[in-house]
Amino acid sequence: MSKNGLMFEDKNLAENTVAVVLGPTASGKSDLAIELALKYDGIIINADASQVYKGIPIISAAPNDDDISKAEHKLYGIFAPQERGSVSEWLKLATAEIRKTWQINKLPIVVGGTGFYIESLINGISPIPQTSDEVRKKVVDILEKEGLQAVFAKLQEVDEIGAKMVNPNDTTRVRRALEIFWDTKKSIAEWFDKPLVRPLPEARFSVTAILPKLKDLEEKCSVRFDQMLERGALQEVENLLKAGIDENMPVMKAIGVAELGAYLQGKISLDEAVNLAKLHTRQYAKRQLTWFRNRLKNLTAARVSIITEI
Repeated sequence: MSKNGLMFEDKNLAENTVAVVLGPTASGKSDLAIELALKYDGIIINADASQVYKGIPIISAAPNDDDISKAEHKLYGIFAPQERGSVSEWLKLATAEIRKTWQINKLPIVVGGTGFYIESLINGISPIPQTSDEVRKKVVDILEKEGLQAVFAKLQEVDEIGAKMVNPNDTTRVRRALEIFWDTKKSIAEWFDKPLVRPLPEARFSVTAILPKLKDLEEKCSVRFDQMLERGALQEVENLLKAGIDENMPVMKAIGVAELGAYLQGKISLDEAVNLAKLHTRQYAKRQLTWFRNRLKNLTAARVSIITEI
């Protein structure tokens, strides 16, 4: 595992190469991805679970018009705020974009901070089948009418082992675990025991991980949130509230949405909302750093290079 910076030293890249740039929020991933795209004639493919949603380009720190003018970007704002994107849906779309990019002799550059997306792309994912619309609707109805605790209670009733594998406060995973059991009659534990399926077995992954010191990252997180406010983050949140988006939808879980939403609803002051959002951003960045540092060694199908300064 190299610690000397970028993996690429020349433009003679191996066939079926996929560049991956990962790291915590505000670490400079997007800038590095654009640098690589310009140098190696690349197309940037999003791997951030917030940036896949429409309506929050500022809150999610999605590429701006200037970024997009420099390099082609894919899979940003692909789901409506009312939708629930999943890693399996993202993988299907990302795999298609990567293969399209190879076909036109360009370099696919996957960039994001959602570790599960990237790990699934490189190592593979459990072969859990897509659940039916009927089952998904049934679970969502319970969630909306009775709340997350009711969904988790039903999961415990039918899949006690699976229930122990998920955080009872994680809406997405609890909902998904119940859907899987109702649709397949198998516990998520059984599915996770099956061999992983790699969506791109022919790919040669070269990963650049930006893992700076936490204190350096915290300062950048604070400055960037102030910039988000100046660019219109409040308006984005107000639009979501006016649209009546359910608070359990993933778009509403993006850091800054709940905090600024509380201010817009008169529950807290703007200063309190901003301080909370900055705190939660710092906490999220710390969790991301820990996750990446612990999981990079598991990316056995990739070459990994680490950058420690931003």
